[in-house]
Amino acid sequence: MVGTMGRQPIIADEFKTPETSALADVETLALAQALAERLAIPSQDWHRLKGNRSARAKEQMAIALTYLLNNQSDNALAHLQQATGWLDKSISAPPCPTHGK
Repeated sequence: MVGTMGRQPIIADEFKTPETSALADVETLALAQALAERLAIPSQDWHRLKGNRSARAKEQMAIALTYLLNNQSDNALAHLQQATGWLDKSISAPPCPTHGK
């Protein structure tokens, strides 16, 4: 897709909003950690969301980003693969940790 001046648009510009611009001074890692915390499935919602593919993929992607920003590529890749597995339906929810198998 070509922009109005005959050049490719800068992807970062597509995501700019007044809300995100207000976060410009916040460290990238802190933003990623806040996102991971927000998207983590809390224990009280585990039964309801453990099989929710979208929620699980978001959770794993946010975790992968925090590892990537911490230069831990192997851990980032593992969580990215988990996110992909949720999206492509190649993995399923594990049994509840408090109920066993």
